[in-house]
Amino acid sequence: MSGPLGLDNAVSPLAAAKKKITGELAGNADVLIVPDLDSGNMLSKGLIYIAGMSAAGVLCGTKCPVVFTSRSAGKEERMNTLCFACLIAQV
Repeated sequence: MSGPLGLDNAVSPLAAAKKKITGELAGNADVLIVPDLDSGNMLSKGLIYIAGMSAAGVLCGTKCPVVFTSRSAGKEERMNTLCFACLIAQV
């Protein structure tokens, strides 16, 4: 298991290599986990609106996944969220 990793080391193989961080997740993370709602909101909005990434908003750690999207979320993000919540619920 790797982590915690800084954002640069989690998503950039070049940044991880420069800092001599090794492991299969270094620079290749598929999922980013944040410590609280505020930091998650800031990270997700930056990724969506600045980087143009797709998103799914699901709150975990409850009895069942909680669908959690912004009021400004488009159809794709809402569908991604519902699909991801269903996948998590099956685990």
